[in-house]
Amino acid sequence: MSGQLRGWDDTIVAMATPPGVGAIGVIRVSGKDSFRVLDEMFPSKDLFKQHSHTLQVGLLQDQGQLLDEVVLSLFRGPKSYTGEDVIEISCHGSPFIQENIIRAITGKGVRMAKPGEFTQRAFLNGKLDLTQAEAVADLIASNTEASRRAALHTMRGGFSSDLKQLREQLIRFSAMIELELDFSQEDVEFADRSALEQLVNQLAVSTHQLISSFQLGNVIKNGVQVAIIGKPNAGKSTLLNTLLNENRAIVSEIAGTTRDTIEEILNIKGILFRLIDTAGIREHTQDVIESIGVEKSYEKMRAANIVVYLFDVNEINAATLQEMVTVFEKENIRYLLVGNKVDGREQQVQEQFAAFPEIVFISAKAQTHINELKEALVHKAIDGDIYAESTIVTNARHYEALQKLGQALADVQRGLEEKVPGDLLAIDIRQCLHYLGTITGQITNEDQLDYIFSKFCIGK
Repeated sequence: MSGQLRGWDDTIVAMATPPGVGAIGVIRVSGKDSFRVLDEMFPSKDLFKQHSHTLQVGLLQDQGQLLDEVVLSLFRGPKSYTGEDVIEISCHGSPFIQENIIRAITGKGVRMAKPGEFTQRAFLNGKLDLTQAEAVADLIASNTEASRRAALHTMRGGFSSDLKQLREQLIRFSAMIELELDFSQEDVEFADRSALEQLVNQLAVSTHQLISSFQLGNVIKNGVQVAIIGKPNAGKSTLLNTLLNENRAIVSEIAGTTRDTIEEILNIKGILFRLIDTAGIREHTQDVIESIGVEKSYEKMRAANIVVYLFDVNEINAATLQEMVTVFEKENIRYLLVGNKVDGREQQVQEQFAAFPEIVFISAKAQTHINELKEALVHKAIDGDIYAESTIVTNARHYEALQKLGQALADVQRGLEEKVPGDLLAIDIRQCLHYLGTITGQITNEDQLDYIFSKFCIGK
């Protein structure tokens, strides 16, 4: 594959640290000319005589001009991140210094790296498979403990190991069936059909589990949209401020204070909840601006993953609440009922709304039972342990391929039940292997790789 890629033999360079002024910056160089180029610029030592995985301190210069005092980290291929010769230059964090160093390096025939090209080379050189390579980008972008753990599990090969086992078992049976085709005149069976059926059933279960995990994976990776809705002055803004521990929303006794939606992010147990405080929903309002806010509230409610329906326990009865629940269920909206302003009347209120056992009763103003509300939000968002070591699918491309794999496995199951000929069964099994290969990168093309790695940052 490597010989067919454009620019594969080029030596590349890019900043590996974010732009801006800092104590140090790291410039990464990878390719067959890495040591030649840096040795010309580093008169302190002969880099070709230095051991791999060592640090070399000295002056960096170009055509007699001193550029900076640097530390060079030497990594000889294949024992490097990319599998090629790699040198990382730790220089002072001045953008001017960094630009001068990169300009000097590119002046010696090295080109600027494309986004994700270092990781792309790691994949092409067999240092990572495609799922692990994509997990590198997810790990860089992780902003919660849950997303970090999920990305790290995949990057360390957890997902790849699961897929490898599935693929190896299928390949073994596929080979047996293909062998049968060579002896079609003798009418023999090398592949035990009952064992194949048992295996395919197991693979179908495993695939379904991975597909099902994507709902949780999507929550871990992208967070949960939570729309806080309710009538005016139900306490939505007070609740938002209480959850965030800051006065983000305006709180007033005047109905309709919130004219627009307010969005904030809250981290609960490693899950990002994107809280949306909406304008109070009431059927009739003469205020044009407020009416626009109400319409936006309905839009946010329809788009949210979870709707928190906040109501004043003193202003609503069980029958009215049931009307709202009926609307939510008719629209297939995942909802959480939260009764506000209980203020010492918990037992009486619980009896009043006994028909709704999942209501969380709180006092947003007094900040009572807020932890119970957070627990209910996490429970509503996920099903299971987000810190379990099992594989969680977070990548939409993997999810799509797994769905196709599930359909292909169903075709194999149907073929076994109907006792179809071996040649037709072999086609369905090859289709399963194809979808497994597209996930790990064993079956891919250059355009697909360019698209996947183009979403990475420069220098990675």
